[in-house]
Amino acid sequence: MSQSHTDNIFKSMKDMRFEQTISVECGVTMNDSVEARVIAEVMGEKPGVTVTYMPAMIRIDGHGKMIFKMDEITERLGREMTPYIFEISTSTHYGRMVMVDDNTVVLFGNMDDVKDFI
Repeated sequence: MSQSHTDNIFKSMKDMRFEQTISVECGVTMNDSVEARVIAEVMGEKPGVTVTYMPAMIRIDGHGKMIFKMDEITERLGREMTPYIFEISTSTHYGRMVMVDDNTVVLFGNMDDVKDFI
């Protein structure tokens, strides 16, 4: 059975399992905030996206790619969300982050998919 990339979150170091494989996973970690909760709520409704709430952080993980639409987040948040505010809201990310336009930020897990944006 394949191990999920989120399975190690709450394990001690001695219980973690490391694999030498290439992942096509991508995601963001955010400090818990009003903005982060809204981003998580919007993204949690999308297929293939997993949201994990921790005491002070929120993780949003996806497979292949995740598309963050600022207009969707703005509508739910009740105030403007821009790609720049989005980047400030994220503590860290994994995968390649591309700002496609003023409304769309895409996280790619497969680096070959980024070639069109380089």
